[in-house]
Amino acid sequence: MTGPTILEVLATGPLTTVQDLGRPGHAHLGVPLSGAADRGAHRLANRLVGNAETAATLEVTLGGLRLRVGGDAFVVVTGAPCAVTRGDTPMGHGAAFAVHAGDVITLGSPTVGLRSYLAVRGGLDVPAVLGSRATDTLSGLGPPIVATGHRLPIGSDAAAWPTATESFTAAAAHHGPVTLAISPGPRADALVDHDALTTGIWIVNPASDRVGVRLDRDPRRTDPPAAVHPASTERASEGVALGSVQVPPSGQPVLFGVDHPVTGGYPVVAVLTAEAIDAAAQLVAGERVRFVPTAR
Repeated sequence: MTGPTILEVLATGPLTTVQDLGRPGHAHLGVPLSGAADRGAHRLANRLVGNAETAATLEVTLGGLRLRVGGDAFVVVTGAPCAVTRGDTPMGHGAAFAVHAGDVITLGSPTVGLRSYLAVRGGLDVPAVLGSRATDTLSGLGPPIVATGHRLPIGSDAAAWPTATESFTAAAAHHGPVTLAISPGPRADALVDHDALTTGIWIVNPASDRVGVRLDRDPRRTDPPAAVHPASTERASEGVALGSVQVPPSGQPVLFGVDHPVTGGYPVVAVLTAEAIDAAAQLVAGERVRFVPTAR
C-alpha cells in the first residue's frame, strides 16, 4: 500500500504556517482561537478544491513559498493575489489546477494584501492538537512553523467539487484608506472622545503580526489623540475576543488577531465586524486605515 502524497517544502518566504479554523471553546483554559487570519480566504480555498472548510491549508505571508509535489493532486491559491507557477507555467489565482509527481509550485510576492492561502484537495494531514491543525505563533500550540525540508502529507478526506455557479471576487488594488467597520466595545466609555477612533487616518505599524495589528496616528492629523480615561487603565485584566480594538495609554490602537492573548488589561473600546477582521488580516505595513461605525 502506498503512503500519502507529500508536499516537500523547498522554500517558505518570510512566514508560512499550517492553518485551519482554529481551536474555539478553549479560551477558559488560556488557549487562543488561532487558525487562518483571513478566514474567508481560507474557506474559499477549501471550497474550490472540494474540501470541508475546516481542512488545513497553508497560510503564506508575503509569498516566497516553493513546494515539490510527490504525486497527483489538485491545488488552489486564494487570499492576497500573487503570481502562482507550476514549473515555468503560470497558473491562475483562485482557480484549481492539477499537479503531478515532481512538479514545483511557486508563490510570488502579493500584488495586493499580505496573506495567501494554498489548499490541496484532501487537506494537509498533519497531527492535530486540541482538535486543530492550526499553528499558534503566540503559544506554540499546533504544528511547527513550516520550514525548508518539511514534508507535509496530503489527506484523503474531500467532498464534491464546487458547482459552476459559485464565484468570488479577488482582492483589488485600492487607492484610499482601507475601511474597517467597528461596533462599540465593552469599554467604549473609556475613550475621552467617543469619536477619536473614527476621526482621521491610522497607519499600520511594521510590528504587526498574527497576534495583532498595531496602528500609529497619521502624523498629518491635527485632532487630539485617542486618549483614554486614566482610571480605565487600572482595571484588572479581562477576557478579550478576536477583533477587539484595544487602546493603551499611548492612544495607538491594537487590533487583536487570531493568535491574540485571551486576556488583556487595556480597555477594549471597539470590536471589528467579521468582514473587517478578514480585511485587517491583509493589511501591510504603512497601509492607511479608517474606522467607520456600524449602523446602530
